[in-house]
Amino acid sequence: MERITGNMKLPEQLRGGIAALGNFDGFHLGHRAVVGRAKELATVAGVPALVVTFDPHPLRLFRPATPPFMLSTTAQKLDLLEAFGVDASVVLAFDADFADITAEAFVSDWLAEKCGLSGIVTGDNFTFGRHAAGNTPQLKDYGAAHGMETHVVSPVRDEGGAIISSTRVRAALQAGDCELAGGLLGHPFSIRGIVEHGDKRGRTIGVPTANVTLGDYVRPAYGVYAVRCRLANGEVVDGVANIGVRPMFDPPKELLEIWLFDFEGDLYGQEISTSLVKYLRPELKLSGLDELKAQIGKDAEAARAALAA
Repeated sequence: MERITGNMKLPEQLRGGIAALGNFDGFHLGHRAVVGRAKELATVAGVPALVVTFDPHPLRLFRPATPPFMLSTTAQKLDLLEAFGVDASVVLAFDADFADITAEAFVSDWLAEKCGLSGIVTGDNFTFGRHAAGNTPQLKDYGAAHGMETHVVSPVRDEGGAIISSTRVRAALQAGDCELAGGLLGHPFSIRGIVEHGDKRGRTIGVPTANVTLGDYVRPAYGVYAVRCRLANGEVVDGVANIGVRPMFDPPKELLEIWLFDFEGDLYGQEISTSLVKYLRPELKLSGLDELKAQIGKDAEAARAALAA
């Protein structure tokens, strides 16, 4: 998949494509329906299947004080799109100047002129342009004026009839329901980050941990999880992890701490991806390192059982 950034004009071989348009945070099953429709239309027309998305998420610009809420980094999102079979992704830099573009100018100057699209696919709740004034009926009208046909995909619903959305995925994670979150996403929720040096207390009790900061990810329920980690070399290793502020230690520090089973090696400075498989228990404040070591042993046993299942 070609990855186009920097708000540049698309190269000639990608012009005339049909693009799915949206934020696609986490690339859940609803997003897959939108991108899948763009792929189907592009295949029939014999043109590239594209995705046009934004970085950072517009909410981060409009409401900078909003607590962390992301389900994926931009790099994760693009990896998911590539695995889905998209020909190219176009990441538009969403800054104050971009946010001030009128809805009509966004279609004419960006989608038609810079991207050279022949068709657009989006969800029915997509808004665009200054003050989010543009809606899907306007997108159809503005697009038609530039030879672009717009297709609007209805919301995808689960077996119970509820709409699949990023909001529901976040709520599931905040409740510790990894299974529901993964079912809505179509893949496990994963935190990707660089392994950092910590205080190395785990080494003193025989459970060295890989420490990763949570960045702008939505905060799952604090506690202990059965996890699977994909290392920088592609190796997948099972483990048990704690997400929280480590209430036993001062000062509190919010971290993802992973103990990888049956693994020896130096991960410092490497990027790893940690998938949350099952929530095991809430975070606890224990009396000391001996009690902590005993509890970690119980958690590891529970994690191995959950992962085996």
